[in-house]
Amino acid sequence: MDLLVTTAEERPDLVPRMDDWGDWPEFMRRDPVSPLYYRDAVTAHPGFVLIAVDRDHPDRLAAKGYSVPFTWSDDPDEALPRGGWDDVILIAAHDRLAGREGTLVSALEISIRPDLRGSGLSSVMLDAMRRNATDRGFPGLVAPVRPNAKHRHPHLPIAQYAHLRRDDGLPADPWLRVHVRAGGRIAGTSTHAMTIPGSLAEWREWTGLPFDTTGPVEVPGALAPVHCDTAHDHAVYCEPWVWVHHRLAGPVTS
Repeated sequence: MDLLVTTAEERPDLVPRMDDWGDWPEFMRRDPVSPLYYRDAVTAHPGFVLIAVDRDHPDRLAAKGYSVPFTWSDDPDEALPRGGWDDVILIAAHDRLAGREGTLVSALEISIRPDLRGSGLSSVMLDAMRRNATDRGFPGLVAPVRPNAKHRHPHLPIAQYAHLRRDDGLPADPWLRVHVRAGGRIAGTSTHAMTIPGSLAEWREWTGLPFDTTGPVEVPGALAPVHCDTAHDHAVYCEPWVWVHHRLAGPVTS
């Protein structure tokens, strides 16, 4: 594949194709914080939105990646936002309103077209995101990683899951493994990287499940149980993610 990886800033003509597919389960589309970023990501932060196309088939996107600059004063090896993905979006929105350029770049999403998954494009896109942050003068790329096999272990605490290893010492989780192979370091976890509240009727609509018993509810695709409270007609999901820090080392010239 003759792949072209560019940005929305460089190729705005490719932006309309970015909605060709989506990876999020329906309930995750209800995160109340995400619209602060996704409502206008390609106009608010076009230089941090990556687009990949096969030059031989330029009418279809091969992959896409979203990232955002944000201000963070602590050492990212020691501390990162406790609220994970949601916190990064909130901080970036505040930075934008205040006219701040940010001190780090955070990955928010890398998505591969379904028929191309398993072809190594996730590593290519992560490398492109690292290069883009480096070339823009940032010292680090951080990523609140949604570990893509955690849904198989919904009751395992994220701090334990993040440190599961294969025999070769690499993370057991495939997406964490991509980050570590690329030079990233697991820097911590967030127990509430996304917080999604809703009425029981809303959760029934989003999942097709009854939500008729108080207590934890296992939802397909969720990384942890959803807490259901029938007395108060309310359920809330706190999704746990893993923080990874990629320390960068100056502009890429090749």
